[in-house]
Amino acid sequence: MTEVAKFYILSHICIAFLGGVLLLALWFNIRARFSQLLEEDDSQKRVDKGLLYLSFAMFIWVLSGCWIYGGTVFNYTETQGYHIAVNLFSIVNNMFLLLALFYFYYAPGFIYHNKKNIKKIVVVIVCTSILTFVLPIILKENNVVNGVRISSIPDLVLSAFLCYLLGVSFYRTFVYRGLKIIGYISVLVILLIFVSQISEVFLTFGDDFSNNFIKIIAKTSLISIFLVLATTWVIKLASTPKPNEITIQFIDWSVLKLNIPTKNIYDQTIDFGSKTTQYKNLLKFAIRRKFAEGDSQTIPVSLGGEIKNQTYLTRIIENINDILQLDDSQKLDRRDLFTFIGESKYRLRIVPNNISIDKILLEEFSESAENKDYKAFL
Repeated sequence: MTEVAKFYILSHICIAFLGGVLLLALWFNIRARFSQLLEEDDSQKRVDKGLLYLSFAMFIWVLSGCWIYGGTVFNYTETQGYHIAVNLFSIVNNMFLLLALFYFYYAPGFIYHNKKNIKKIVVVIVCTSILTFVLPIILKENNVVNGVRISSIPDLVLSAFLCYLLGVSFYRTFVYRGLKIIGYISVLVILLIFVSQISEVFLTFGDDFSNNFIKIIAKTSLISIFLVLATTWVIKLASTPKPNEITIQFIDWSVLKLNIPTKNIYDQTIDFGSKTTQYKNLLKFAIRRKFAEGDSQTIPVSLGGEIKNQTYLTRIIENINDILQLDDSQKLDRRDLFTFIGESKYRLRIVPNNISIDKILLEEFSESAENKDYKAFL
């Protein structure tokens, strides 16, 4: 092992260990401070473990680095057990990153709180790792052709897919939280993570110094991005209003009164005017939350659901922000008013006792509603 390679591995171990400890400490602190918000939906007992899984991925990097360093020192890098362990570390690391993305609110829709698709991708990760291990045994001396290691191609393709998911998730998260520059930097860092793995397939790519330099820069930067992400999460949780402090009154058709002290919104009258679709959708959520029980309090937001897509929820929030002319510090986020329950279902966050609806309005809506379930609720 060259001195450059030793420096990289030892630095990698120390930096990854420090990053893992910091992320783990932040997660425990956040859990202690914001447990009520994180466990808001009692029926699901859901806890946001995104940051926890990111810290676990860092610790897998530590174990992998120790294993690789030990292999070079004690000369067992050519053994079958060594390569099996390296593949196992790769599987576990990829799975932890994937499980973390499961909790990313701005992750692509097919993985955010989608257990079925997560399981499918985990199966793909395991199959790819098995293929990466089996191919060298099958190909033997034909495993390297024109400087290309054939057995590492499936793992590189999988890495490209995971980097895409990470890049999209990080970019969306930071942009929606008003940190567009960090969003661009995060995409660049994820790109460097992918580039750092190219030398495992294309053996003539770069040299020992440049490849290890890219790896250490990429991983150090990624850990920094994780820490910034944790910080923005704390800020977001701190500014999220509690369900029992929000009050809403439906006064007349298209008119309601909203009170959210955390956002400096005090008994503000909101007239949706001609935007009746958004008003009716919000009224549906309010009726279900106040009068229905259990799963009936939720509305499916999907192509076959009562509300066709999430754009309708976003428009409700955007209209409120526009009508009240809220500045960036006051602007409502979709999660301020709606809770994602799972399986494309959403529920109003406001506690039932803080929802009031004019009786005449309630009667008129129940008579005109296409879904007759609303009559049953009342």
